[in-house]
Amino acid sequence: MCRWLAYSGSPIPMDALLYKPKHSLIDQSQHAEMGAETTNGDGFGIGWYPIDRVAKQTPGAFRGIGPAWSNANLRDLSEHIRSPLFFAHVRASSGTAVQESNCHPFRHGDWLWMHNGSIRDFARLKRDLLLAVDPELYPEIQGTTDSEAMFFLALTYGLRDDPVTAVERMAGFVEATAAAHGVQDPLQMTVATTEGETTWAFRYSSTGQSRTLFYSTGVDDLRQLHPEVDALRMLSDDARLVVSEPLGAMPDAFNEVPESSYSVIHRGQDQMSAFNPR
Repeated sequence: MCRWLAYSGSPIPMDALLYKPKHSLIDQSQHAEMGAETTNGDGFGIGWYPIDRVAKQTPGAFRGIGPAWSNANLRDLSEHIRSPLFFAHVRASSGTAVQESNCHPFRHGDWLWMHNGSIRDFARLKRDLLLAVDPELYPEIQGTTDSEAMFFLALTYGLRDDPVTAVERMAGFVEATAAAHGVQDPLQMTVATTEGETTWAFRYSSTGQSRTLFYSTGVDDLRQLHPEVDALRMLSDDARLVVSEPLGAMPDAFNEVPESSYSVIHRGQDQMSAFNPR
């Protein structure tokens, strides 16, 4: 499938997570250890919010169809862009075309969305799923992926007002549509979404065997455990990271997100709750 990470906290250069860790996201694009595929070379994307962001400002985005590991522009940008909240994604296509409009993260207004997983038999379900998208939102769909369809369904169900309920309704609708078509165990997802202030991360699958997802231990605790790691000094106490798989250097730095659950991360506070499709 794919690998992704979501960071929030003190502004840092994006390459601090994309390139520098032992098992960075760029390393995972070639050598993933916990994904359905080892290689995630069907495109990449980053989305970020500026340090001096004003309310409702559209986040920046850069996406490409080639493999992340060979893109010189991605390396250069990630060295120079500092951000307090950013998403990064490396893609392994589940069947849809390798094209820029299919690369994550997807963007609508001040919202970002990225996904690892799939909707089983999406081609069979696609028409019914997309017909449920709000007619005012439908023209903004640019690609052909199940991931973008999930995003616009969540927007239709009220993502901007109540993200958790919207994603639960989206997941429930996908499962109900699949059942009507005789498609079993249709949904596999780890999803992250944000409006630039709060990050929501979801782990769920219809089978109860979801793709991996991890969240970082508190930075203050890590400093005490690893005083030798200089990089921890650049992070604020409220820094948080959600990843498809750990970045390597400190095995005690990450905890697994429980099955069928979601996390809400806001200014160093995080809350974990059960996820129940509606």
